[in-house]
Amino acid sequence: MENKCDNNLINPNWGKHGYIQVYTGNGKGKTTASLGLAMRALGRCWKVLIIMFTKGGDNYGELYSFRNLSPEIAENLTIIQAGLDRIVYADNKSEEDAKAIQKGWEFAKKAIKNDEYNLIILDEANIAIDLGFIDLNEMVEVLKNKPEDMEIVLTGRNAKEEIINIAHLVSEIQPRKHYWDTGVEARKGIEY
Repeated sequence: MENKCDNNLINPNWGKHGYIQVYTGNGKGKTTASLGLAMRALGRCWKVLIIMFTKGGDNYGELYSFRNLSPEIAENLTIIQAGLDRIVYADNKSEEDAKAIQKGWEFAKKAIKNDEYNLIILDEANIAIDLGFIDLNEMVEVLKNKPEDMEIVLTGRNAKEEIINIAHLVSEIQPRKHYWDTGVEARKGIEY
């Protein structure tokens, strides 16, 4: 089998193009899009960091999949869960949520500053900002000062204009129709 991570097969100019991407909106698929991007990057031997803000616990299909990647691919992936095992809303946020999210944010800032990864996905970062767990101005400064060749993705609803303004790619996912509206509950393998 051909070694896909042979340096001669990697586009030598990829590093000149590190952008900020945002997946936001009320529709389904923001995290899914970013995880598809992670798989694509891993297939090209990029070092990938995924920080899952507001998401703890072990009941996510993507975690099961990532744990079963080939050793050659898995060695380039780091996943940090920076949340409790529950959904966080404005009316149930707690000090424990703040601590978990802040720990993940500190890890992200260090990884960005030290230029440790080619792709960093800050899953649900927009939610963490919206709920006041991550300071918006600090996020903007970190993003503005990221290494030139690093790709950073933020997901989650309610992306702030300040984030949208500095992003290079913004996809707003809007629902037109969703089976949840007919009473279908979240399904394993599809929603989680």
